[in-house]
Amino acid sequence: MNVNRIKLMLLICFLVNVLSDGRTIGQSNVLIILVDDLKPNLGCYGDPLAKTPNIDRLAASGMRFEMAYCNQSVCAPSRNNLLLGSRSTSIGIYGLGRHFRDVLPNAVTMPQYFSKNGWKSASFGKVLHTGHGNHDDPHSWDVPAYLDKVVEYLLPESTEGGQLTREEAYFTNQKLDRIGSLPKGYAWENADVDDDGYADGRIAEKVIERLQFHQNEPEKPFFIMAGFVKPHLPFTAPKKYWDMHDPNAFPLASDQNDPEAAPGFAGKRGGEIVNYAPLTVANLKETAVQRQLLHGYYAAASFADAQIGKVLDALDRYGFSDNTMVVLWGDHGWHLGDHGCWTKHTNYEQANRIPIIFRVPGMTEPGSVTRQLAETVDIFPTLADLAGLPRPKGPQPIDGTSLVPVLKNSEASVRDHAYHAYPRGPRMGRAIRTDRYRLVEWKRPGADQEEAVFEVYDYQEDPGETRNLAASRPELLAQLKLILANHPEPLERR
Repeated sequence: MNVNRIKLMLLICFLVNVLSDGRTIGQSNVLIILVDDLKPNLGCYGDPLAKTPNIDRLAASGMRFEMAYCNQSVCAPSRNNLLLGSRSTSIGIYGLGRHFRDVLPNAVTMPQYFSKNGWKSASFGKVLHTGHGNHDDPHSWDVPAYLDKVVEYLLPESTEGGQLTREEAYFTNQKLDRIGSLPKGYAWENADVDDDGYADGRIAEKVIERLQFHQNEPEKPFFIMAGFVKPHLPFTAPKKYWDMHDPNAFPLASDQNDPEAAPGFAGKRGGEIVNYAPLTVANLKETAVQRQLLHGYYAAASFADAQIGKVLDALDRYGFSDNTMVVLWGDHGWHLGDHGCWTKHTNYEQANRIPIIFRVPGMTEPGSVTRQLAETVDIFPTLADLAGLPRPKGPQPIDGTSLVPVLKNSEASVRDHAYHAYPRGPRMGRAIRTDRYRLVEWKRPGADQEEAVFEVYDYQEDPGETRNLAASRPELLAQLKLILANHPEPLERR
């Protein structure tokens, strides 16, 4: 092949990758929208009670992943998974208070990687988990991160007269040695205030200001991570979002028992949720309390959705929609009374299934849906691939797979299972989710297989996970164990 023909082919490849505004795909902006505790109870995922028109219109303009899963169902580790592209079991951080740089001081996060390659990175709201002794990562951002409150009250009656509550203290790293002596704040609040009365309204305003800055000074493509905190507890949202929902319309979880034959330690009772008044393990069984929590969760999700809509409108207004890749990601699922559980912290479906939506101009078909299994750790290598950058190499483990073939063709396949984990005491629960089954293996890291306790669920025959089939289906258990054996033993807590 002569030199002139090579030059011609390179020119054609370049022209094919040019977007409508003259930028190459590699110069596209990136906006990642993170939503705390958001499960796929959304209109676009088929929930008729959800009022989420803005997330729904994002899905209508891009691709929705029907079977996406977090790598660990708790805030800080899940955000490590996103930022690092590393599973929790690969880095040994499973809790809230350990910063990833304590064990990976030279790690290159996703925003760092893009910054090194010409993007300008910025963070707004809850991106990394700050609180419980943990802190943000200034190495990841080209401009100082904008942080706001996760736990926030406006009414004195919600906090025993305006006192510092235990969850406020946790999330602001105050009085961590005296948490138990602090009062509990209420699990819900519906003050009649404007959106910017609560953090998510202010976070949206700051993101919009940043978009306006980039319109006026487009010296570099932007890489913005916008972290909205609702529907994280407490369910504090302006009254108008509560008024959007009829609390009597919400059905209670049909099965509030542990799965038959499941190990007792696999589920949970209490935990995070009873750090809020007036909740107790006992009254969480009451219909009125459950309806109030369901009402609060859906109202808080509607509040976050409205703020996301303002950001999407600003993308349009400032002319960025045609050259900005948008990703929406929920950090983990959330139990709403199923199995008798509330919040997250399990290996069950409701705690681990998440929404992931990609909108890539010129690539994703509007309104497309895929059943390809996806994981949080896939987002880093996928965005790098879309930007024309080499696959990230760490130095931390990069466990994800590029989803670009799926974004081009919803029927494409890049993996046959998703992987996640959650520890319970000395045991690690490692799980794989195929399109039909889930296997969970419970044992101490590095221990012999003889110690392991297993769970197996069939979502075709038993979508509610009512029966553990590990003992009754030994052949199926053996098949799923072969898949899990492809994954290395998890690292112990570091």
